[in-house]
Amino acid sequence: MKNTLGNNLTMTIFGESHGPCIGVTLDGLPSGFPVDQEAILEDMEKRKAVGKLSTQRHEEDIPQIVSGLFQGKTTGTPLTILIPNQDQRSKDYESLKGRLRPGHADYTAYKRYNGFQDYRGGGHFSGRLTACIVAAGSICKQILASHGVQIGSHLEQCGTIQDRPFSSKEEQCAQEIDLVNQKTFAVLDPQKEEAMKQEILLAQQEGDSVGGILETAILHYPAGIGDPIFDTLEGLLAHGLYAIPAVKAVSFGEGFNFAQLKGSQANDAFVYDQTIQTKTNHNAGINGGISNGMPIVIHTCIKPTPSIFKEQDSVDYLTKENVKLKIEGRHDPCILHRARIVVDCMCAFVLLDAWMEKASLVPFMEDAYAR
Repeated sequence: MKNTLGNNLTMTIFGESHGPCIGVTLDGLPSGFPVDQEAILEDMEKRKAVGKLSTQRHEEDIPQIVSGLFQGKTTGTPLTILIPNQDQRSKDYESLKGRLRPGHADYTAYKRYNGFQDYRGGGHFSGRLTACIVAAGSICKQILASHGVQIGSHLEQCGTIQDRPFSSKEEQCAQEIDLVNQKTFAVLDPQKEEAMKQEILLAQQEGDSVGGILETAILHYPAGIGDPIFDTLEGLLAHGLYAIPAVKAVSFGEGFNFAQLKGSQANDAFVYDQTIQTKTNHNAGINGGISNGMPIVIHTCIKPTPSIFKEQDSVDYLTKENVKLKIEGRHDPCILHRARIVVDCMCAFVLLDAWMEKASLVPFMEDAYAR
């Protein structure tokens, strides 16, 4: 039973939604890196439930770094972060004991853990644990930023409403990343923001939920990182992204649109302008599983929140009876706007781990210290 991701840098997540706390351990971080704890709090704020668009479970989510940090800098030993659970309402789940919530992991958790799983709020399968990804990934994001790497996501599509895509021009894209990283509801077109919010609120009024797609852009990640065949950079990123609850599809660049293109349209022609670049970026900065230095562009599909207030057919696995199920409690009508920082931080972790595979630790950090 493995709850650890990574090779040179590992992330281990622990805890349950309604336990005393959740937490994460980063092992393999370079020593001597100054961690900006205010920046971690800013990222945690982006994941928080805010207003009518989110669950009414409100956690402070102030990460407590209990090891691996001394006098504000990483020690190089395992860095462990604890995040207390302070707003649980476990009684909301008593009536659901034994009843399988459609779209959730209740049945698969029961089969995997032989009935010993913590069923309250999804337990270890809960989206609550994405707070750990944000806390850990925020540190990775800071290390990458010290090397000039920029990461940002926006709501490419929420329900039926579509935002405009990130610009294909790198300078403009950099400005757009800065823009969305300052927003609570990360869209590029201000007019689409209100339309998306109305679609979420309408679904909520109907006792339903909506999903959508996040577009992530990563700038200034160096060429030559990744491996062919099994540990491709796309494969590593997809592995991390699919670990986020509710992620059901991941694509890179043109993605499924490649199916309708010819080779002459899909290929990215090379050009030399101080560095080797490509004229277009259909392949999203990755060739043969290895980064080519162009922007990495990822599309991540988030399914509608499975906890809805409509009556649904289900089974009680304890009594083996068909039942009707109606979920009560506090639930998000859409998690897309909260999930974008989770995607950013997961990408940051994977990209840092992959970079450390190629670069030996000392030169990697010496370059960061020199900035």
